[in-house]
Amino acid sequence: MKSVLAVAGALVAVFVLSLGTDQVLHVLGLYPPWPQRMADPLFGLATAYRLVFNVAGGYIAAKLAPANPMKHAMILAWIGLGLSLVGLAAQIAKPQLGPLWYPIILVITAVPCAWLGGKLATRSAA
Repeated sequence: MKSVLAVAGALVAVFVLSLGTDQVLHVLGLYPPWPQRMADPLFGLATAYRLVFNVAGGYIAAKLAPANPMKHAMILAWIGLGLSLVGLAAQIAKPQLGPLWYPIILVITAVPCAWLGGKLATRSAA
């Protein structure tokens, strides 16, 4: 049960950080209102902080793991890859949502980011 909670907690943290940052940027007026499409450079900003938050997710999963911290970070990585692929499919189905490069980058970086977070967590524990 602790393993499930470690991965679930990390996944929730990534969602809260990502969507929370999105909401703050919408409220501040940096991002347009929710139903309106953002300009491509703003997707670059969203990509940057999502990469950082995905590394943080791997770190959290590894730190909360009762044993085998890298295994937990990698489970999160594969879940993140699956969710990123769903996002890519949605983008292909509805190209008006934003640029195609955005979900492609998230797919490509899902596993390396979580791996890096896990490595950082295990390195700091040593």
